[in-house]
Amino acid sequence: MLEAHDAADVAERYSLGGGAALTGPVARGEVGQVWRLTTSRGTFAIKEQFEPFPDDEVREHAAFQEAAFAAGIRVPTVLRDRAGQATTMFDDVQVRAFGWVDLRERTPDVDPTEVGNVVASIHRLPFLGQVPTDPWYTEPVGSDRWDALVHGLIEASAPFAERLAVMSDELVALEALIEEPSDLQTCHRDLWADNVLRTADGPLCVIDWENCGLADPSKELAPVLFEFGMEDADRTRTIHDAYREAGGPGRIDRPGTFSMLIAQLNHIGEDACRRWLDTAGSADERARQAARVNEFLSLPLTRTAITDILDAVSS
Repeated sequence: MLEAHDAADVAERYSLGGGAALTGPVARGEVGQVWRLTTSRGTFAIKEQFEPFPDDEVREHAAFQEAAFAAGIRVPTVLRDRAGQATTMFDDVQVRAFGWVDLRERTPDVDPTEVGNVVASIHRLPFLGQVPTDPWYTEPVGSDRWDALVHGLIEASAPFAERLAVMSDELVALEALIEEPSDLQTCHRDLWADNVLRTADGPLCVIDWENCGLADPSKELAPVLFEFGMEDADRTRTIHDAYREAGGPGRIDRPGTFSMLIAQLNHIGEDACRRWLDTAGSADERARQAARVNEFLSLPLTRTAITDILDAVSS
């Protein structure tokens, strides 16, 4: 793990100037955390991965983000080390560096037209990479795993076990809608409100490109409509219309279009439940995973919600 005393070494690796100070972590996800580095040259974001990505994937993540930047999409600038690489290792810790962007708090309640335009711009990038499709976005959890998970949580007296048990039939029914992806191109694959954020000076900024890879743009559009539409038919329609008018190639025309949304949310929920079971010795980590589970269980994704979105974009 990085420490504050690594500041000078990080700055030197990336030629970021003297007087370095590393503070944080200022943000944390499940696969990494972000530190704030200040030097004589300015402020930078230093991302520490909990588990290293393969070098070829890192190169593609950086290249796709740079392609977005070149196309005028607001993204953090990718910084490269003295050897020209987009990542460097501190012992067994993989680190990336980016230009700092002042971001506002996460909220899906951002301008729906701008959301549609930004997503269309990403989907129109002339970039076809090699990072393949991933089961996280394409495959169901499955009834057997849900049943086993509910049983384990009940035995462990998880406070949310009964809620998950009540929802399990709907989760399995949603997974029956999942289709194989087609029309593959490189997509961001993580366009939630955590990663599409209003900047301090106004425009939306898209962050966290480390999950990018091949996906169907139609199936990536569906989570955007769900997240930023906020169960409001007018907002959902506005996002969709702006996306189409900006030349976005995705089309929302059947329940199977929501395959990525269903698979991703259900894998997030399963992951949080399993991490809760695995963290019995850490009260803080168990509380953090419980919060993730409760957020998952509070999400309004149902077959009815999918029908409502389809009705909104077809009207």
